[in-house]
Amino acid sequence: MGEDAARGGEGGSVSQIAVIVGTRPDAIKLAPVVHELDARPEVRPLVISTGQHREMLDQMLSVFGIEPEIDLAVMTNRQRLSDLTAALISGLGERFRCERPEAVVVQGDTTTAMCAALAAFYERIPVAHVEAGLRTGHIGSPFPEEANRRLVAPIADWHFCPTETNRRNLLGEGIPESRTLVTGNTVIDALHWALRRPGVSVLPKRRPRRALLTLHRRENQGSTMRALATAIRRLAGRGDLEFVFPVHMSPAVRDVVLPELFRVEGVHLCEPLEYLSFMHTLASSDLVLTDSGGLQEEAPSLGKPVLVLRDTTERPEALVAGVARLVGTDPDAVVEATSRLLDDEEAYRAMASPANPYGDGRAAKRVVDAIDGRLSGAIAA
Repeated sequence: MGEDAARGGEGGSVSQIAVIVGTRPDAIKLAPVVHELDARPEVRPLVISTGQHREMLDQMLSVFGIEPEIDLAVMTNRQRLSDLTAALISGLGERFRCERPEAVVVQGDTTTAMCAALAAFYERIPVAHVEAGLRTGHIGSPFPEEANRRLVAPIADWHFCPTETNRRNLLGEGIPESRTLVTGNTVIDALHWALRRPGVSVLPKRRPRRALLTLHRRENQGSTMRALATAIRRLAGRGDLEFVFPVHMSPAVRDVVLPELFRVEGVHLCEPLEYLSFMHTLASSDLVLTDSGGLQEEAPSLGKPVLVLRDTTERPEALVAGVARLVGTDPDAVVEATSRLLDDEEAYRAMASPANPYGDGRAAKRVVDAIDGRLSGAIAA
């Protein structure tokens, strides 16, 4: 640990907390935690980037004013998961041995999160898991995220759960109750922060209704994504609905999406939007079609009906609240569900009531309170 990290104000000790980011969702959901840590004199965030999502990650960190102190830059073009995993565990393990943080914070279900947790475990450093306890019950769906988050669970010392359902999942797996805490999801903290920033440019509406569309899941790539593109073309052909589609940087996504939807009238393909523009685009939309996890949390907070383009979801709370619907990936089912929201005003209103089962915007404070309290107690002891 460096001299600054070992010495605090008034002669006190400062606890260095490593926060690991690798993907766009990591940056969004851990930015509130980094800011909360940074605001406290007794702790110091050490932000380590793995670069798993290079361009999107850097863009997102810049939006939140976060500059990683360490960048592993592990990604190569079309890298296999096995090679990525090996590089992450080796690189993170080396940094943990050099820096010796008092705790390592990981988020969600990315390969970065799983590898950081395992590398910290090998170095006997406590692990805090933000967004813990999400489950679909199907080890291969989503792939590899469901496996990743299950592998983090027995390693983590703190389990910060967005909802009580997530907490019950962990208790059912034998995680001690004393290691779990329902905090809400930090994505809602970030959403509130973003919407307080005015003057963000948003593409003007050209049709009466707008749908925000995202597609990137590995299990949807290939023929499934191609079939979903046919559903989008059919819906755009109605004439009353336009799509804003920020296209994921993955070549596996672009190789399918661009040939299928380029120059389709009513489909606005664009580069991944920086966070503020994305959130304001969401606020300007009438509904959301997505295979993303984060949008299932963000859209209900703004009263935007969500059609989930997956066969399973680890976020059932929005389904129970009636503000999201699991429609799968069959093109006919997607067209039918979307058309119903467009044509049936009552059906739309039933899903468009703002509901926030994922938190009140104060999750990061609860996370840092718990980590800080335990570390302070350990130092005092």
